[in-house]
Amino acid sequence: MSKLYTELASWWPLLSPVADYAEEAVFFLEIMRNAGLPPAPTLLELGAGGGSNAFHLKSYFEDMMLTDISPQMLGISQLLNPECHHTQGDMRTLRLDRTFDVVFVHDAIDYMLTLDGLRAALETAAIHCKPNGLALFVPDYVRETFKPSTDHGGTDSDERGLRYLEWTYDPDEHDSIYITEFAYLLRRGSEPTRVEHDRHVCGLFARADWLRLLNEVGFQAEVIPDPFERELFLARKANT
Repeated sequence: MSKLYTELASWWPLLSPVADYAEEAVFFLEIMRNAGLPPAPTLLELGAGGGSNAFHLKSYFEDMMLTDISPQMLGISQLLNPECHHTQGDMRTLRLDRTFDVVFVHDAIDYMLTLDGLRAALETAAIHCKPNGLALFVPDYVRETFKPSTDHGGTDSDERGLRYLEWTYDPDEHDSIYITEFAYLLRRGSEPTRVEHDRHVCGLFARADWLRLLNEVGFQAEVIPDPFERELFLARKANT
């Protein structure tokens, strides 16, 4: 697991502030509502991270369960979303013995590096989705939309500041992974600024593979483009 989700997790709110998630959360909610939500719906988020999406969605759901493989990231979410349930677990193997009206997976799905791993995560979503329920998956890329990129940003709090440089590239277009490298500049009070390097290895799969695997685990899925140049997969669980 990368440094950002372990030893550097406390810096997460400065790298990716919760306010930055508001616009896309509105879009996600619109998709869910247009697809049909029951009264007082329930939601399971796999790979919830620091809970930023949940912060903007929670007022629309009767009950939310947030899960993540990283206990450090769940700790951040618990501070932000104390009214939500939190459980540590790997989205490939998690079993909660209950089902939900909606299963939501944001870009944590990118850390599935093989088709077998992706299928396992989609199967977890299907197992926890009620019959005729919804699942929404938000990968950063499918193979057909991948573009190398760079980015930068960061924010300050009262005592700390973070700036980052992000570099995303595909070193081998014939395999199923791409790389995002981060360089972080971290400053705390009057202490010397320190530099950290962090490497994120992510999965990259064709649109057809996504749709095939979703069908195999019991979903009927469609592709929805979003305003951020991504392709989302909206899936409905078979009503059996």
